[in-house]
Amino acid sequence: MAARIEHLVTSGTFSLDGGTWDVDNNVWIVGDDSEAVVIDAAHDADAITEALGGRTLLAIVCTHAHNDHIDAAPALAARTGAPILLHQDDLPLWKQTHPDRLPDGGLADGQQLAVAGVELTVLHTPGHAPGAVCLHAPELGTVFTGDTLFQGGPGATGRSFSHFPTIVESIRSRLLALPAETVVRTGHGDSTTVGAEAPHLQEWIDRGH
Repeated sequence: MAARIEHLVTSGTFSLDGGTWDVDNNVWIVGDDSEAVVIDAAHDADAITEALGGRTLLAIVCTHAHNDHIDAAPALAARTGAPILLHQDDLPLWKQTHPDRLPDGGLADGQQLAVAGVELTVLHTPGHAPGAVCLHAPELGTVFTGDTLFQGGPGATGRSFSHFPTIVESIRSRLLALPAETVVRTGHGDSTTVGAEAPHLQEWIDRGH
């Protein structure tokens, strides 16, 4: 069975620095009829479990540890036995949401996660959060960017643990170096492509100053 990408949108809240906002999150499932990984277990473990439909869940991969991307991860792990994977630089953020439940494993730049015959390569892309990662699946022609790159520009850097020059450098060096036709599947909102976003790099830099 060939690997495929499935997409759920779940709704909940994002909280940081004393504020709370209503958000819709993209949950991505990569797999085939027998096994899968979940990228960002957001808000609704029931909906994600239903979408998995009894497949073996190999891992719950966190692109970063803002609460709206990880709030359903422990419940999903408890139901499926899958390990939660997070870059260690985001442990301080993780502990704000789940002080009594650590992730099961780390994510490191260049690490490869195998599922359904394809490889997801971890790209450490700090800026939106210190441990933010993207997952590049060249065989599927896509990169899962979490909140690092959206249609229209970089993720937000106005709150704790974030840094605008860092996210721009991450995008420039790690994401815009990918093939132009690579589909960018984001943590919120619509997908885009590397080629559609690359021409706007200087605009983002100018806007950030």
